[in-house]
Amino acid sequence: MGTPAFACPILSALLGRSDPVVGVVCQPDRPRGRGLGVTAPEVKQLALRHGVPVLQPERLRDPGFQAELRALAPDVIVVAAYGKILPRSVLDVPPGGCVNVHASLLPRHRGAAPIAWAILAGDAVTGVTIMAMNEEMDAGDVFLQRETPIAADDTAGSLGDRLARMGAEVIGEAIDGIRAGVLRAVPQPATGITFAPRIEREHCVLDWTRAAVALERQVRALAPEPSAFTTLGGRRLKVHRAAVGGATAGAAPGVVVGSGPEGIRVATGDGVLTLREVQLEGRRRLAASDFLAGHPVARGTCLGSA
Repeated sequence: MGTPAFACPILSALLGRSDPVVGVVCQPDRPRGRGLGVTAPEVKQLALRHGVPVLQPERLRDPGFQAELRALAPDVIVVAAYGKILPRSVLDVPPGGCVNVHASLLPRHRGAAPIAWAILAGDAVTGVTIMAMNEEMDAGDVFLQRETPIAADDTAGSLGDRLARMGAEVIGEAIDGIRAGVLRAVPQPATGITFAPRIEREHCVLDWTRAAVALERQVRALAPEPSAFTTLGGRRLKVHRAAVGGATAGAAPGVVVGSGPEGIRVATGDGVLTLREVQLEGRRRLAASDFLAGHPVARGTCLGSA
């Protein structure tokens, strides 16, 4: 059970094992992209290429879906970024239980967007957790964990790719260890619990009163999508890359204090954020230097104002 690209390496790892993958469950096809054309989830595309049956229920409690799932007779269900909490009626289908590949070191960052929130929080390390699922969100007992440092230039995209590969590397080990009885599930600690809710529009708005360090993390946490943004002359300006550096020289937060080959330098609540790659609403993304060549931004311009 999985939906986005993150789950594809894990499905590929399962397809490479001797145990047959009897079916894939993912969310329904949705409108996506600039044209809002209906597009199949990445996991569905991969499954169909391998001739694996795909189920796409709108509701997991639907009796028809549950009958189809039972008919597949899975021994174990592996879940990776499926996007919904599984009800007890689904959790009880496989005799071997439901095993989740979660992209954080639980109990830190339970929820829908652990990768983005690890970067937003300034965490130095994250990883993947293989856990037994229950009806609570990401609260199941842990079978194993693997760590990876978060690099200073990691984006949600680069970190997500790395964690997906890690999940693919350990899921087979976890299944074999559980089956052999050598991996025992351990309850999560009662302390250190944090939550990583779904990224919404308000999480993407650059609040220039915050420190430049926090804003730079926000840019990386939301890259490549949905992207952090501000406004320039009333039009949305996405920020795809940024860097911290320099003093504000007393400028108010959001005011441009300079621009040039290195980018657009903006005062924040603490320090300067240099915008290195941007995308004006309705235009393509550009290096800031190229953007400035066709759209000069004068010193004193205020970003984020209506």
